[in-house]
Amino acid sequence: MPEATVHIVDDDPVLREALVSLCLSDGLAAVGHGDPGGLAQSLRRRSPECVLLDVRLAEQSGLAVQDSLRADGNTVPIIFLTGYGTIPMSVRAMRGGAVEFLTKPFIAEVLLAAIRKALAADAVALADRRARDDLSAKLSTLTPRERDVMRCAIGGLMNKQIAAELGITEITAKVHKRRVMEKMQARSLADLVRMADQLGVAATRQR
Repeated sequence: MPEATVHIVDDDPVLREALVSLCLSDGLAAVGHGDPGGLAQSLRRRSPECVLLDVRLAEQSGLAVQDSLRADGNTVPIIFLTGYGTIPMSVRAMRGGAVEFLTKPFIAEVLLAAIRKALAADAVALADRRARDDLSAKLSTLTPRERDVMRCAIGGLMNKQIAAELGITEITAKVHKRRVMEKMQARSLADLVRMADQLGVAATRQR
């Protein structure tokens, strides 16, 4: 998976380097962190990433690191590694969005499979976010009147009904609707409805 990066947070230098080597052997970029201090800053979120996070760290628990990342809105997939584990601990980790909760010693192939799963999920999430950002950018190019027309159009109103709803001529309504379709790059009304749904744009229904 090109450009994918695994961030390894473990205060045991021997294990940390072993995990970095394991990832590199599988063709993955890997960055080792002796503590979680600079982790948030190193997560660029431009390409698929995941974090291998030790539950027991000298300065801060891995669960607290997870909580901090989520509080900042960071959705990077996390795989927990621990020398011991309890059910409450694993439940808390999974509820916080952890992909896996693995106990040491771990089987290399099991860990690599978890990493590949996490990176694949992150690739999908990043693609979805870029698509939403792209739609938001397109929506921002619409004038206030064009947004009104868009809400009417996705509500199923015909040009004549849009004109009556907004107090404009039918020809003007038709022109605005065409511009909305062009600016949003919608191939059909159904396509525009799908875009509006993703953006949370509410439809105007016929009264």
